[in-house]
Amino acid sequence: DATTTKSSLRTASHFKMYKPPMVLSQFIHTARKRKKRKLLGEFYNFPPSTMAIGRLDEDSEGLLLLTTDGKTSHRFRSGEEKVEKEYYCQVDGIIIDEAVEAMKAGLEINIQGQKVQTLPCQSRRIPCPNSCDEHPLPECIPKPVRKIRDVRHGPTSWVSITLTEGKYRQVRKMTAAVGYPTLRLVRVRIGDVTLLDDGMMRMG
Repeated sequence: DATTTKSSLRTASHFKMYKPPMVLSQFIHTARKRKKRKLLGEFYNFPPSTMAIGRLDEDSEGLLLLTTDGKTSHRFRSGEEKVEKEYYCQVDGIIIDEAVEAMKAGLEINIQGQKVQTLPCQSRRIPCPNSCDEHPLPECIPKPVRKIRDVRHGPTSWVSITLTEGKYRQVRKMTAAVGYPTLRLVRVRIGDVTLLDDGMMRMG
């Protein structure tokens, strides 16, 4: 479930887990209204100094890396290293090539009332051989823990988006900007680490 590497002063532990939706990417509550939300420490007996490397929004799911080494966490979080993060997005409707190309080129999104331009990124449509409640699923994606929506409300499709930046709710805002709101968001890769790697802790 975890790998351990040696640092100059101590032994650092590194973890990878599948974060379910509706779980905060943290170990303590920081707001009264969130006191009933689930935290990472409820799923595994992590060492006391463990911290998440980056975060996933509460309503998003997928790959989350954790470490007891503050320098490792800072290197990822500070943007010193342009680490690729790949997300699979289930969107409302059958996404078209023009929308994918628009996201690849970079587009304008709104963040807290300010217009922000995203950097060019990688994006592609994902074939979905699996099915769940008549909605297709990419091969590495588990069935949802809660119903996404009734199929009578129309078809859905999946798109991959790979970023080296991390603006506030960026992926959701990008798909909405091209007319395909995100219904489910799963992070599948951080750098060379993927959901398919051995040792993944699945919570939920």
